[in-house]
Amino acid sequence: MSQVSSAGPSASVNTGALGQNIPMIKGLTFLMFMMFAMTTDSVGVIIPEIIKEFRLTMTEAGAFHYAPMIAIALAGIFLGYLADKLGRKKSIILGLVIFALNSYLFAVGNSFAFFVGLLVISGASIGIFKTGALALIGDISTSTTEHTSTMNTVEGFFGVGAIIGPAIVAHLLKTGVSWKWLYVIAGTMCALLIVTAWLVKYPQTMKATEEPIDLKRTVSMMANPFALAFSLGAFLYVAVECAIYVWMPTLLKDYHGSAVLVAAYAISIFFVLRAAGRFLGSWMMAHLNWAAVLTIFSLAILACFVGSLIGGIDVAVYLLPLSGLFMSVIYPTINSKGISCFPKAQHGAVAGVILFFTAGGAALGPLAMGRVSDIFGGAKYGFMLAAGFATLLFVGALLNWIFDPSKTRLQSLDQSEY
Repeated sequence: MSQVSSAGPSASVNTGALGQNIPMIKGLTFLMFMMFAMTTDSVGVIIPEIIKEFRLTMTEAGAFHYAPMIAIALAGIFLGYLADKLGRKKSIILGLVIFALNSYLFAVGNSFAFFVGLLVISGASIGIFKTGALALIGDISTSTTEHTSTMNTVEGFFGVGAIIGPAIVAHLLKTGVSWKWLYVIAGTMCALLIVTAWLVKYPQTMKATEEPIDLKRTVSMMANPFALAFSLGAFLYVAVECAIYVWMPTLLKDYHGSAVLVAAYAISIFFVLRAAGRFLGSWMMAHLNWAAVLTIFSLAILACFVGSLIGGIDVAVYLLPLSGLFMSVIYPTINSKGISCFPKAQHGAVAGVILFFTAGGAALGPLAMGRVSDIFGGAKYGFMLAAGFATLLFVGALLNWIFDPSKTRLQSLDQSEY
């Protein structure tokens, strides 16, 4: 790949000397996402255990999910600019080092407050290296279409991690080992990624403007209509997705119908379908109208939630795991198109803004669901709220398909940035 120049106040990415490093960089990025998904997407399996261990309510136990998500959100908005200021490689390694060291501390903890504190630090470190990795995807892409395709593959590996993590927790619990050793395993994987990332040559994004790269620039970007629109889409989607992997195990825990085997593996089925759909989405987004796909798939998600509410738990046991297939392409595509609406020199900052709303949705959505469930006396009431989020997501996707406001901007940046 040759050096790509840009017009105006943007950036160029020097990839001429990288040679065969691009596949290695992609592989490292894939593994990074897989590794941190092993921890973040295992909370649905861990929460029932800590409820018993520490005698918590659903709202209190939900801190295992919303505490790190709040930390990710704050790191995205306050530290996302580091990916542009320090460079992708340094910000990625910084986040990975903090994550690895913090993960090992789980082995010595025994209190709920201590674990929540570690999860906050873990979330902050994820926010640092994830914004760097998301910005890096733009550096190694040759078009906004390839950017979206690659993003779906990256999130596909995230989906694989979401399958591996709960499976590890289940095996640990089955053998009488504490769930906290999942974090030690993830920390060891992270240490290996740090060494490899340190040795690999990354493309250098060269700033072609004297505009200061700081927190003020990131915060000001939140007023940009493209950044705000895609960020709100990410917020709604993640609130819907988290309803499944955080609270579905709790919803189905007392199910004893004919599909008891499906219920037992519901979360695994959801994650498998989500991962498979994202790998398929890598092809779909390279060949189909992305706005149309998002609209159709968001409608299918809404149908799964509404059908589950109308049909009750006997229907929900099938429809809620199935929703993973339709959720698969939505977040990586929203994320990619939102980032692609900006020059590469701003990819770290805009990735941080979108990550702020993403983690905000991941924190506030399940928190609100847990609170509603506690107030009204059952997880199904929380899923009514999630169905409302799904409705807003579909309406937004439909309006985007009809008016396609980002079309001209994406076409322009395809010419100037790639």
